[in-house]
Amino acid sequence: MNDLLAKKCIPCSIGAEPLKESEIDDLYKSLNKGWKIIDHQRLEKAYKFRNFKEALNFTIQVGELAEVEGHHPDIYLSWGKVILKLWTHKIGGLHENDFILAAKIDQLNS
Repeated sequence: MNDLLAKKCIPCSIGAEPLKESEIDDLYKSLNKGWKIIDHQRLEKAYKFRNFKEALNFTIQVGELAEVEGHHPDIYLSWGKVILKLWTHKIGGLHENDFILAAKIDQLNS
């Protein structure tokens, strides 16, 4: 089992340091295919669906998961497609929480 799936997002405090590139690279190996690391500052993934309704339902599931985890992605919804962007706004970069949420989101779409 992916260790990230067993973890819970924990709020980080202002002033916490973003992950180092080596830490990002290690955590990235635990994610399913399709996630991209953008400038070592955020994660991004596009999900494709057969129609708008499926994309919308997935968006709702992601929103519900985000509320449970207390960590919220940027979500872009269009016909048959959802793009998610994850980073920790408080620290202006990536935190372990971003990888935890990414792993759990992929479980919704499996």
